[in-house]
Amino acid sequence: MRQKIFRFVADLRFSIFLLLLISVFSIFGTIIEQDQSLELYKNNYPLTNPVFGFLTWDRIINLGLDHVYKTWWFFGLIFLFGLSLISCTFLQQLPSLKIARRCQFFRTTSQFSRLKIFTVLNNFSFNQILAQIKLKNYSIFQQKNTIYCYKGLTGRIAPIIVHFSMILVLVGTIVGSLFGFKAQELVPKTESFHIQNILSNGQLTTIPKTSARINDFWITYTKSKTISQFYSDISILDTKGKEIKRKTISVNYPLIDNNVYYYQTDWNLVGLRFQTDENNVIESPLVNLNNNSNKIWLSWIATNSSLTEGFVIIADNLQGYCSIYNEVGQFLGNIELNETINFKSPLTLIEIISSTGLQIKTDPGIPIIYGGFFFLMLSTLISYITYSQIWIIQNNNKLFIGGTTNRAIFDFELEFFKFVK
Repeated sequence: MRQKIFRFVADLRFSIFLLLLISVFSIFGTIIEQDQSLELYKNNYPLTNPVFGFLTWDRIINLGLDHVYKTWWFFGLIFLFGLSLISCTFLQQLPSLKIARRCQFFRTTSQFSRLKIFTVLNNFSFNQILAQIKLKNYSIFQQKNTIYCYKGLTGRIAPIIVHFSMILVLVGTIVGSLFGFKAQELVPKTESFHIQNILSNGQLTTIPKTSARINDFWITYTKSKTISQFYSDISILDTKGKEIKRKTISVNYPLIDNNVYYYQTDWNLVGLRFQTDENNVIESPLVNLNNNSNKIWLSWIATNSSLTEGFVIIADNLQGYCSIYNEVGQFLGNIELNETINFKSPLTLIEIISSTGLQIKTDPGIPIIYGGFFFLMLSTLISYITYSQIWIIQNNNKLFIGGTTNRAIFDFELEFFKFVK
């Protein structure tokens, strides 16, 4: 009974069925937003108008489609698929490899009729044929008047390596889901921070206690005034606030510390810093207008105690200048850094306070997944090695010779006819 179960699990059709199930649920995990708030699912997947005719927010929550890759049933599918691959390897692939290593002599000449490539020679030089076969790197085995030759046994290992590589990918996926995390932080320049705003994390994740400091943040622009690149100068600090690592990151060039990746993702303007004629420093907050096409920030600078009079400052870049408007929206001009404006009292713009957006994540399963894909590529190369077999029986004055191969049939036919020529 147990053997029947393992043979059913090792069956190719069962493996393909599991792979299709994993693919279908992975598609759901790609289409449906993962690890989001309940309100987002209620807005995007209402009960009155199901997406695709069946996707509603309550079904997504109940089935765990909002966190597909962390559900017990997805782990169960991966476990079953891995068990199927392991069973197939031990019950089918390894026995097949052992059989391929054996000397499979033909005992009768009638067995040659099963081969697509064979011939009978009346005039032949037995030693010359063997010498030609040996030159083509065949391993030759002889029992009396019967000879068996093969080459390319390494190519038969490719399916086993494929199974091993897929198991590594599955293990890496599970490790990443259980031990990885992703966080998002928006940190003002010169400020220190800890990892707090966790977007998603695995059941066994331990969030690192390290802190970091944003030393500087800046943006470079193209000649057409569009953003070219974001840069953040980050220092990793120990428990005593001492710097242990420092790097300037940009988009696609993260800082890596103890397998934790700090990615540059977004930016924001926080406020404006002015200096009065009495050398007092005042700060005015900036509000993001949430313009979909361009980022625009607005601040109100009051010129009276009741806050009813003043002017509006609008900023949309980090190039060092802002635009000024009065209460009715009339444009009054631009102000640059270290420039003074006079509205009842002089104010000098000394800084545009910015913050940088960081995505902080770790996935310990990535090296395992990369290893799996390495072995998958290796198996692809190995599979190009042709496994060929040749049988020879000398019967009286006749020589029966035939062969077979698992690929490159035309090349094998040319090679075979050179042997018998």
